[in-house]
Amino acid sequence: MPELFSGDWMNELKDQWNSEPDVKDKLAEIGFNSIITCGFKDEDQPRGVFVVENGECVRAGDYNGETPDWDMRAAHKDWMKWVSKGIGLTGMGMAYTTGKLKFKSGDYGAMIKNPKMAGPFVKSFGLMKNIDTQ
Repeated sequence: MPELFSGDWMNELKDQWNSEPDVKDKLAEIGFNSIITCGFKDEDQPRGVFVVENGECVRAGDYNGETPDWDMRAAHKDWMKWVSKGIGLTGMGMAYTTGKLKFKSGDYGAMIKNPKMAGPFVKSFGLMKNIDTQ
């Protein structure tokens, strides 16, 4: 069972992402390219990195100094809650509004207003439930 945001965990998320048409194919339709990082609010650097080209995750693993387009941070306990129970659009909005989910890079407001990005983004969070996480 991989540790949250470890290289192994990020690669399992990559496999989940690439096998989910509602994420990969929907983002390919809009030509989505991005470097996404994840980590904890109390740390300077993110833990994991996820590189997406035309909707497909082409590389995932340990963060190694990449400049993120999206850098998402939350407390470990909040991430673990979302990984185990999932989070929908409303829950994500509440997490963002209350400061539980922070974006050090990326424009959450613009993304959530764009249905072609918001749907796959929320769905990608749901994929985390499929990974056994410690």
